[in-house]
Amino acid sequence: MTHQQADQLPRCNWVDQNNPLYVAYHDEEWGVPVHDERKHFEMLVLEGAQAGLSWATILNRREGYRQAFDNFDPEKVAAYDEAKVETLLQNPGIIRNRLKVRSAVKNAQVFLEIQREYGTFDHYIWGFVNHQPVVNHFQQLKEIPAQTPLSVEISKDLKKRGMTFVGPTIIYAHMQAIGMVNDHQLHCYKRQQP
Repeated sequence: MTHQQADQLPRCNWVDQNNPLYVAYHDEEWGVPVHDERKHFEMLVLEGAQAGLSWATILNRREGYRQAFDNFDPEKVAAYDEAKVETLLQNPGIIRNRLKVRSAVKNAQVFLEIQREYGTFDHYIWGFVNHQPVVNHFQQLKEIPAQTPLSVEISKDLKKRGMTFVGPTIIYAHMQAIGMVNDHQLHCYKRQQP
């Protein structure tokens, strides 16, 4: 498929067609079922970092996050000390918000605890949907919810375990990102081939 053909494909209305990172994220990642532990952790960190910001802001810093957070290795991130947090807060390649950086460290620790309890984080998170993606049938962007009763339930469980920046809206965005829910709009070409 040529670049010009790709530009003519019908996509979800939220995609900024002028931003190649946005288009690639939609076309190659969003809504595709994830079963990789590092990818799960990466998306948790990035979705938490996005709170109050645009997703484009995060996509533009994604490489910076990969470098700063040891390629999203949860074991390494869980071991970060206060000196490492201070170093990260000087890094212009990430969102330099103390609460968000500390959250990534704490969430890595909880992520490892969940792995120990369930074998994998993947088994834990996908268990909420019986290991099958929820396929929604939304035509209009306004029909897609910001959160659902299930994202509220998952959020409560993660918060109870000690995670932060995992509110119901962030968790619903996470569920969309890792393909637990398929919210591609009915007109989107990815609807038929996630």
